[in-house]
Amino acid sequence: MTVTTNNPSTEAAPVELVTFTIDGTEISVPKGTLIIRAAEQAGIQIPRFCDHPLLAPAGACRQCLVEVSMPDREGNVRPMPKPQASCTMTVAPGMIVKTQHTSAVADKAQQGVMELLLMNHPLDCPVCDKGGECPLQNQAMSNGRPDSRFTDVKRTFPKPIALSTQILLDRERCVLCQRCTRFSEEIAGDAFIALQDRGAHQQIGRFDEGVLGFAGEPVGPVDRPVGEATNDTSGRPFSSYYSGNTVQICPVGALTGAGYRFRGRPFDLVSTESIAEHDSCGSAIRIDHRRGQVLRRLSGEDPVVNEEWITDKDRFAFTWQSSADRITTPLVRENGELRPASWVEALEIAAAGLTQARQDGGVGVLPGGRLTVEDAFAWSRFARTALGTNDVDQRSRVHSAEEAAFLAHVVAGSGVGVTFGDLEQAPAVLLVGLEAEEEAGITFLRLRKGATGKAGTKVFAVAPYATRGLTRMNGTLLPAAPGTEAEWLTSLTTTLGGGLSPADAPTSDIDTSALAQPGAVILVGERLAGSPGAYAAALGLAEATGARLAWIPRRAGERGGVEAGLLPGLLPGGRPVADAAARAEVAQAWGTEVPETPGRDTAGILAALADGTLGGAVVGGVELADLPDPAAARAALDAAGFVVSLEVRASEVTERADIVLPVAPPVERAGSYWNWEGRVRSFGAALESSALPDHRVLHVLAQHFDVDLQAASPTDAHLSIAVTQRSAWAGDRLAVEAGAPAEPPTIGPGQAVLATWRLQLDAGRGQDGEQFLAGTAKRPVARMSAATAAGFGAADGDRVTVSTQRGAIEAPAVVTDGMVDGVVWLPLNSAGCRVHDTLGAAAGDLVTVTVAVAVADRSEGTAR
Repeated sequence: MTVTTNNPSTEAAPVELVTFTIDGTEISVPKGTLIIRAAEQAGIQIPRFCDHPLLAPAGACRQCLVEVSMPDREGNVRPMPKPQASCTMTVAPGMIVKTQHTSAVADKAQQGVMELLLMNHPLDCPVCDKGGECPLQNQAMSNGRPDSRFTDVKRTFPKPIALSTQILLDRERCVLCQRCTRFSEEIAGDAFIALQDRGAHQQIGRFDEGVLGFAGEPVGPVDRPVGEATNDTSGRPFSSYYSGNTVQICPVGALTGAGYRFRGRPFDLVSTESIAEHDSCGSAIRIDHRRGQVLRRLSGEDPVVNEEWITDKDRFAFTWQSSADRITTPLVRENGELRPASWVEALEIAAAGLTQARQDGGVGVLPGGRLTVEDAFAWSRFARTALGTNDVDQRSRVHSAEEAAFLAHVVAGSGVGVTFGDLEQAPAVLLVGLEAEEEAGITFLRLRKGATGKAGTKVFAVAPYATRGLTRMNGTLLPAAPGTEAEWLTSLTTTLGGGLSPADAPTSDIDTSALAQPGAVILVGERLAGSPGAYAAALGLAEATGARLAWIPRRAGERGGVEAGLLPGLLPGGRPVADAAARAEVAQAWGTEVPETPGRDTAGILAALADGTLGGAVVGGVELADLPDPAAARAALDAAGFVVSLEVRASEVTERADIVLPVAPPVERAGSYWNWEGRVRSFGAALESSALPDHRVLHVLAQHFDVDLQAASPTDAHLSIAVTQRSAWAGDRLAVEAGAPAEPPTIGPGQAVLATWRLQLDAGRGQDGEQFLAGTAKRPVARMSAATAAGFGAADGDRVTVSTQRGAIEAPAVVTDGMVDGVVWLPLNSAGCRVHDTLGAAAGDLVTVTVAVAVADRSEGTAR
């Protein structure tokens, strides 16, 4: 039987169906379907431990045994001599399957397997973290024997083994289902946890270099967690950004998280579906809380976004929302000191101060990148209507006018564009200014799935060196020093667009032809803002090849901010401020005029505050250390006439603010994030709270200016957004003009070009308070090629000093194969390595490198 689609717009291949019988019911399923999946479709439960729909079949636990009969050559249906594992066997025409519900043979086999699994399994359910949600518990009752025949002493091990500072292993509970090792190998590509030994001695343990044949692989500081794990007989610790997923998919209590261990039971917890706030992927999560305190977060199930996986940062980094420096009451500065105040008093003083600041030159608005969609539209409307200014910019990072035009031209008002599913099916994906594993963790997993799966997606990255993430995607490096990305993109445009034959092109040594195939995708990151001409070149490459183009920012609220118009030349929906028709549409929706002059960007706002051109500022969720020049930002706020801060926790901004208005963290409010795909990801409040979200605070503050933001509640905010966005902008978009190319730096003796980006786990305040997760962060290192290191007189492992006139950072040198010469890479914001703050530098700037401590001299502590 063959089924074809009725939709003429799709060209899906016909689906061949196979008809077979299970528990007396004849059903048809697609060819290649596993018996256990067919049973699920028929509503028949088969117990299992090793089976997982997103992992390859293993047949490791044998709990899913069923009785199978197959037709022979003459058509006679004969039972197979032994029960078969339904998780590894596919259906066949005429097959007859009997599960434990209809077969005594299958039932006895499953009971026997369960008896063997429980033989050495400890009966510690009351103290086990898996108790109450344990498949082994449940299936021991439903598919096991009522009595145990085992009378000997159970096997025990020292416990727990610390795979990392975050993940703990109780080996006696393990049933060797191999879910954890298969996830690590198939999904994350992290070979740091594995089966060890054979037979009765086989156990899950930390990566054993000798057993697994990786003895020659270097074990350097970049792979080791900051907090060393307890040693056992195996090798290096589990080091992965996705290790928490192994805890969630473990069907017993063998793997546990250090932060949740012995702190709760599932029947004590209240669960709420939510969305992760740490990056722009919009991953579905589940928040489990008890008595007003969040105890853990788990991955939610969302096949179109994060499937069933989340990063460790999304899973474990939630304590920042309830930290000791949480602001819970409005603060007013009096005699140089902040004092608690009522909301009425604080809002009145804020309104009076902003009114005066508006008269003294105007007010700059810096909303930051943490906002929900509802907040972003309220900030945009508040700036334009209450403050009468387009001096608004959410980009608290390196930014440029070219980037703003690119966002207005390509991203704003574009709806759902490239999706995660598209990445899995694309013939090729080009990453420019984006390190997917570090800056968009789930994007990395979906890319790797495409690269290692049937699609065979070819991944290319324009970067200074091939990261471990790129290597695990079987990717190809297009080596480029920071600031030269536009050269690569222009070269690819010339080659793939038909200007040159591949043999004559400058990229002829690397086969990039897959980027010209239908369905290819170009992913650009926010770091391209520091590379003049790169955004324009990326757009040109997309137009020349037909590839689809998507922008992936690092923060959760940045895509929603673009849609809301939190840019100096952009109104909601991609409408240019300078276009009279665009302003008229927004004015009609808001019931008031909007200013017509494009505003200042973040750098311009800070400069205007510093010299007194602007009279004040409203700031929300901005970490000054994230800005390209934190010292200048601090000086600007110190010099500002009047500063209002909307913030969750005390920060450098609140220290300088005249009025501090506390706002609710994500766990205590409802809202939505607009993920990088263009998909709106809504979530509800997990904890009851009297804390107010940004849009509610701004709504009340705007009333003092006789302005109605229509954002008093989430429902009102949604309706206001709908009115603003009721029609797509049909006019002209802002043109993307390439920024003036920077002069190539002249690298002198002892100098190098700085490359840098943020690691997923770093010194960001969104990870504060999670000590176990912090222990798995990568140590800061200074990466450079062998030739570059030799030029500095440095060897692998030497401690080197990277410095500018502003300051210096010391880190161990890591000589990296294939890295661009003349470049040194540092993590942007890791513990002990705050590039912007310490060096006052950004990617592409020149830095000086010297040897601080040589390997041979470390014992004496002298410099070479």
